Amino acid sequence: MRFLVLLLLVAQTASAASLRVGAAQVDITPPAGAPMAGYYVPRVAEGTHDPLFVKAIVFEKGGVRVALAACDLVLLPRNLAQEARQFIQKQTGIPADHVMISATHDHTGPVILTTPSRYNLQGKMLRITRDYTNALPVRIAQAVEEAASHLQPAVIRSGIGRETSLAFNRRYYMKDGTVGWNPGKLNPNIWRPAGPTDPSLPVLYIETPDGKPIASYVNFAMHQDTTGGLRFSEDFSYALGKILTMAKGDGLVSMFMIGCAGDINHFDVSRKGAQESYQEAARIGAVLAGDALKVIQRAPPIPVDKITVSDQVLQLELPHFTPEEVAWARRTQTSFGTSSPAPFLDLVRAAKIIEISDRHGKPFAAEVQVIALGRQIAFASFPGEMFTQFGLNVKQDSPFPITITPELANGDLGYIPNRQAYAEGQYEVASTRLKPGAGELLMNSAIAQLQAVFRKQ
Repeated sequence: MRFLVLLLLVAQTASAASLRVGAAQVDITPPAGAPMAGYYVPRVAEGTHDPLFVKAIVFEKGGVRVALAACDLVLLPRNLAQEARQFIQKQTGIPADHVMISATHDHTGPVILTTPSRYNLQGKMLRITRDYTNALPVRIAQAVEEAASHLQPAVIRSGIGRETSLAFNRRYYMKDGTVGWNPGKLNPNIWRPAGPTDPSLPVLYIETPDGKPIASYVNFAMHQDTTGGLRFSEDFSYALGKILTMAKGDGLVSMFMIGCAGDINHFDVSRKGAQESYQEAARIGAVLAGDALKVIQRAPPIPVDKITVSDQVLQLELPHFTPEEVAWARRTQTSFGTSSPAPFLDLVRAAKIIEISDRHGKPFAAEVQVIALGRQIAFASFPGEMFTQFGLNVKQDSPFPITITPELANGDLGYIPNRQAYAEGQYEVASTRLKPGAGELLMNSAIAQLQAVFRKQ
């Protein structure tokens, strides 16, 4: 009897010490007739090509739990992310700062109501959007709660693939001395890209000790703006997830998070041919799925002896605009959605000026969060669309062999260019709400936190 009790105690101790992981997904597809986000022109959804989800993965080791949640949305404002984290903490006990919530940045998702809003919504569309936005934090919390309820012993296999054929820097030095933004296919004035791409493809594959699928995680630095059209869609991450599930089994929850892709898209200006369709999204998703499956096939088990979390919220000062500039912006924005809208970059700049003016000097809260799984895997997230050079720098200076840099996490500060881009201008600079140097501050925070966390592991 004593021997049996001893065996039970040993088994319980081993179980308590093992890594446990749970995953779940919750449908967040809006109804037809909801306004669609992603552009500076109003669109009304005619239906759904493929459903939208919030997907969650919860990790537990040594009494510490963390959660990743990815929402099929173009953005997630900080107030909604904070509200969802509070629900999660209340319902699961996972501390709010142990939860990373990001948007996948698909441009065929719904409008999320913000104050101020670039979308002049009224009547039924305003009611649909308000109801959807108000319900969103609860749905995110539901996904995390379900994932936490499915915790089970797990093994993580992880590695980094390389994909060089899909992503392109959309800023170009032109032969006439200017900087172009999406300058068009086969444009003879193009000289060379104005920045790099990030070909790395970090992949996590999580399974039970006996080989049953739990979840996959893929991160890649490229805009999800491929399908176009008036139907809701995850974009290329839909095909990515479907193929991984077909290959690994129906129990798999396939999560995608976008990497630092503020200046990266899929348009290859060196060749002819349209690149906006559901077929193009499927092609991209299939290529990424093939790359991910190659990583999974050879990825070794990664030991996770400890889970560590670090978090820093920086207060970023606002740019200054004169009363005359604010008045111009309000006049300009009234043309949005009319038959004679102002030029595109004027609309972009006007939206930026109005948002900053309405803050009355209140700085932006910019959260940089680090979650480390042992001494080999770390996530360092950013609350906006970071230029890809930032992600490359973080990975280079990180002590973790597998460093993952999700963007649009725990908030949305819009585009975050590097210092060099401010002098060069174009869309991202016209759009950014931040002063020059803000991106470097966020990058340095991530690097410092990664190094400090590594020393604790």
